[in-house]
Amino acid sequence: MPEGDTIFRAARTLNRALAGHLVVRFESVFPALTRVHEDHPLTGRTIESVTAAGKHLLMRFSGDLVLRTHMRMNGSWHIYRRGETWQRPRRDMRIVVATDAFEAVGFNVPVAEFLDRTSIARQEDLRLMGPDLLAESFDEDEAIRRFRERGATEIGEALLNQRVVAGAGNVYKSEVLFICGVHPFVRVAALDDETLRQILRAAQKYLRANVTDPRGGIVTYTGYRRTTRRADPGERLYVYGRARQPCRKCGTRILVKAQGRDARLTYWCPTCQPSQS
Repeated sequence: MPEGDTIFRAARTLNRALAGHLVVRFESVFPALTRVHEDHPLTGRTIESVTAAGKHLLMRFSGDLVLRTHMRMNGSWHIYRRGETWQRPRRDMRIVVATDAFEAVGFNVPVAEFLDRTSIARQEDLRLMGPDLLAESFDEDEAIRRFRERGATEIGEALLNQRVVAGAGNVYKSEVLFICGVHPFVRVAALDDETLRQILRAAQKYLRANVTDPRGGIVTYTGYRRTTRRADPGERLYVYGRARQPCRKCGTRILVKAQGRDARLTYWCPTCQPSQS
């Protein structure tokens, strides 16, 4: 599943390519989007900005219209120069927004809707979303308050709850809790505020590190993440995806277990992240 850094980079890339330019073509396989386009054409509108809000991508057009998309498990946005061959088959296309120079193509996007200023304020996922870890105005105290409201929830599950804090996904859940030495199945109520702040700050640090774009050009996100600072690509993560392999710090075998309502896999080191029970 795309995490907050993926969406942030996608939004930044799309914004660089599209913002300030007129839409010359819009295409979608979603009837609801097509109906809006027929009644209130996108062609001729200016793309004002493309931004990320947690795991939501918001493309704003002139005339008070916003395209909200959510990638869920398999969705992605690509940016191509006009005439460039797509890297995915056309059958995977869900949305195309084109300017004179670029085509933004949403592949396998499962959630998409048009909103205006009024409806975006009422949209439940956005309205109830917790503080965004990648936002400049991240509210740490509000995030702590939301954690405290879910004291009976395991910290690994709470960290994935976008209504507690937005942006972290399954990779960062396992990696951040390892870095902080916190057992992923401990209840939030068992952790003091300082530990929760440590978790939040580590999540911010590594998410932000993985959205740095030293080239500054038009790029697509590859999903490549690093938490270990090791040069070898095969050693870029501490625990995620490394079940039964030795811990990079102590050599203990990494464990894995399904966690939460959605049975997301959680990886941890039982020595570096001892249980409090």
